Order: sequence, then structure tokens, then C-alpha cells
Amino acid sequence: MPRFSANLSFLFGEVPFLERFGEAAHAGFRAVEFAFAYEYRIQEVVEQQREHRLDVVLINAPPGDWEAGERGLASAPGREHEFVAGVANALQYAKALGCPRIHVMAGVLPEDADEAERERRMRTYVRNLRYACSEAAAQRVTILIEAVNPRDMPGYLLTTQAQAHAVRSEIDVSNLKVQMDCYHAQIVEGDLTEKLRRYLPHIGHVQIAGVPGRHEPDVGEVNYGYVFKVLDELKYDGWVGCEYRPAQGTAAGLTWLYRLLDRRPAAKAPS
Repeated sequence: MPRFSANLSFLFGEVPFLERFGEAAHAGFRAVEFAFAYEYRIQEVVEQQREHRLDVVLINAPPGDWEAGERGLASAPGREHEFVAGVANALQYAKALGCPRIHVMAGVLPEDADEAERERRMRTYVRNLRYACSEAAAQRVTILIEAVNPRDMPGYLLTTQAQAHAVRSEIDVSNLKVQMDCYHAQIVEGDLTEKLRRYLPHIGHVQIAGVPGRHEPDVGEVNYGYVFKVLDELKYDGWVGCEYRPAQGTAAGLTWLYRLLDRRPAAKAPS
């Protein structure tokens, strides 16, 4: 059975971010991941990780101005200095947390981008990824890239697994891998288990959510029981990130995981 990590950017939103580490541990998770925690001091995050004895298996590099619609700076010409600073910041957090993976978001294309502009941004993307991988190698950190569906994130540079793996192949370094989010992949192209069979040696992380609503993985059109069986057959030894939006509260929605693992969370100690 795969190992599951709780994505704290999506799960346990009933409590403030730093309290989600404790909620995840109580629910039975032994690992967590999250997108951005840069508004917190490193030591604040490390204290929660250590107190609850959790592995942090994935973080994201800073994405730029999220509120303004930015979804990564890696492909943004003229903003290389911001990208470099973001990589340095992410590596500081990764080092303190013992986190072995950093997801570098590609960014979105301008609405009026033509093919020439796309090619220019792809060249910038490849250069910046080469830099990120070189910096990360000293810490034995793997850089991850991801294909994202255009319904949730219009204009994102990468939308298919083939595109992501073409970039990985072009850069051709051991610490660049693809983060395969089954939710995004199902929406764009489907054929999930065949893609796992084809690309698994180059997949550094897997994420799941139900399709189409991005809720619990036991709801919707994807048979995750079969996906997990295939991951076992392929001897996948990485983590499966639970990156979904609970439909009616995180704790209530975790019954899918407890049924799968045939257990229940431990009772909370009386306060």
C-alpha cells in the first residue's frame, strides 16, 4: 500500500496553518506536504514538525504574487533575480525541515501569447530549472515540475505529462523529476495507470484527488483503489500526497483512508 502524506494547504483548513501539523498527526499521517509557508518563520514550522514527529516530504518554491494571479516565476523573462531569490528561500526551508523535494511552478502564459512568446518563455523555464537543479543538488534535493489542467489554472505552461517529461528529458539531470497529480492528469488526458507504467522511474511524487470536484479520492470517476494497486505492482516507494478539498470537513472525509488501511485514528488525550 502506498504511503500517504497530508497536504496541509488543502487538508485541516478548519484550524490555522501551524495547528494543522498536530491535526495531521492525530489523524494518523506520518508525513505532510504543503505549498507555501513563507509567511511563517522557519523555526515556527520546524517546531510543529518536530513536536508531532512528522516528515515534510514536499514544499513549493515561492510562486510570485499569488493574489495577482502569478503561478510561478520559472518561465517569466526578466524576473530571473526574483526566481533565484525564491529558490534560495525554498532551499533554506527545505534544509531546516529535512525536506527532499521542492516543486517549482512554471507560471502562466499571457493571454495574448503567440507561439514565439511561448518558445521564449520555455527557454527561460529551461534555463531557470537548470539553475534550480544545480543549487538543489548540493542539498540532495529533487526539483519537481508538474503539468496542471487548464480548467483550474488557465494558461499554465505545462498541461500534459508528455510536456513535463519532455522538459525533464531536455534538462537531463538526476534531481529533476515530474510530480504527477492524478487529478490534473485525469482532467487533461486520463489513461492514468498507463502513464504511471511509462513514466514511473522519472516520477518524484504522486498526488491524488477525486475528479471532477477535487474532493475525497473515493468520490468521482477515478478508481483509486486500482491506481494504488498498480503503484504497488510497480514498487513505487515514494509518497502519495492527499491534495484535495474536503467536501464536508477533513476528519469526516478521511473515512476513505481508514477503510483502505483498515484502521481508525487514535483517540485524543483529554485536555
